[in-house]
Amino acid sequence: MKKIKSVLIANRGEIAVRIIKSLKKRSIKSYSIFKIGEEDLPHVELADCSICLGDGSLTDTYLNMDKIIEIAISNKIDAIHPGYGFLSENAKFCEEVKNNNIIFIGPSSENIVQMGDKITSKEVAGSAGLPLVPGFNVEKISSEEILSINNIGYPILIKATAGGGGKGMKLVNSEAELQEAFESAKREALNAFNNDRVFIEKYIQSPRHVEIQVFSDSHGNHFHIFDRECSIQRRHQKIIEEAPCPFITENTRNKMIESALKLCEKINYIGAGTVEFLVDCDQNFYFLEMNTRLQVEHPVSEFISGIDLVDTQIDVAEGKKIDLSKISKKGHAVEVRVYAEDPYNNFLPQIGKLKLIVEKLPNNIRLDFGYKSGNTITTDFDPMIGKIIVYADSREECLMKLSTVLEKVVILGLKTNLSFLNDIVNNDDFKKGDTLTSFIETHQNLTKVGSDIPDPVIAAIQHIYKIDKSNSIQNTNYNLYEQFYDWRI
Repeated sequence: MKKIKSVLIANRGEIAVRIIKSLKKRSIKSYSIFKIGEEDLPHVELADCSICLGDGSLTDTYLNMDKIIEIAISNKIDAIHPGYGFLSENAKFCEEVKNNNIIFIGPSSENIVQMGDKITSKEVAGSAGLPLVPGFNVEKISSEEILSINNIGYPILIKATAGGGGKGMKLVNSEAELQEAFESAKREALNAFNNDRVFIEKYIQSPRHVEIQVFSDSHGNHFHIFDRECSIQRRHQKIIEEAPCPFITENTRNKMIESALKLCEKINYIGAGTVEFLVDCDQNFYFLEMNTRLQVEHPVSEFISGIDLVDTQIDVAEGKKIDLSKISKKGHAVEVRVYAEDPYNNFLPQIGKLKLIVEKLPNNIRLDFGYKSGNTITTDFDPMIGKIIVYADSREECLMKLSTVLEKVVILGLKTNLSFLNDIVNNDDFKKGDTLTSFIETHQNLTKVGSDIPDPVIAAIQHIYKIDKSNSIQNTNYNLYEQFYDWRI
């Protein structure tokens, strides 16, 4: 057992900030990394020590394993936390970190390999007794494959084996669409993951995306930290998550938890992980994948359990036994992901310098942001600015509080999805818990803007000048509009 005294965070933005906060609580020295041009980002300023990766592409900077490990060695850093994305699920990086006598705050490289490929992970999950969506691996579309697909029945999904975030994923409704979709999926997968292997599975219509937060130590102890609902998605990427899931019964919940823990036992898992399932309208559930890292949506689990997941990750990395068997679930938490994008123009990513305006917020609100006023959003990274997480005793109270917060947070300088998120939170179907993965597609009125004035401008005018949202913004003083529209930060 080794006491960790220093940690290098091999990441950036809001997750790096979040990790730094837990490190500070433990008086662990934090090291952040950044590329040229990011000197004023919060994760750089908050860390005890920040080290520049130089300039260049992601391959030269945040994905440069050799450079990151060399930084850790030269600064005699005890451990590396990969956050999520980037190198967090890279088995080679995990192995190289350990080969240099540095602690990797995450699972074993074996765990990452087993769960990193969607075909392999399904095989392992199936051998552990988890229910699987009918499907099969495919290298090329032949008459045999077409026959197998006909046995499954359309619609089907073609998915990249190394995929994520909807890349390399194609929905096919008939045989006439099959060949073109297959070739397109392989091309997209090769470009995104340098791996064009794909597989086919039955498309579960109108499902929910429900996941179990798991945690295991190196002594063979496996625990869960309840469930999360992550069905509100755009382009197969989550934008609203909540805990617990408002749809599943306790019987279904217990069966899903049991399945998730069986998988952890099967692969001798170590660390924080998430076992994801698709759940149909009859509460049948199917294993989707396992993410061998901390999830973006982990704060909702922290709120309802009272557990600091990063703190627990460090305990496990130090070799300690953990016992989460006595934790209890309390209240409800919802997280929304704030993006620099235009929801009314096919979620087009936005770039520019932002101005963040936040009034004093009530208790049990977290703003996990990776940017502050004056920072610039570029095309180099995912356009997520940060996350707003709200906790309350009930789901109804939680949604009311979240709506209030979404009106109090104003971002100027570029378009964001803040108003779009608030429209979802106030949607009657969402309030009832009808949160299918197809929610946005079936509620297309949400993506139709009612005004030609940019969304951040509307929010600022309504917020600062206390204009009633029921009034048309077009009827307000256009001098205010011009004032904000021409504001260059």
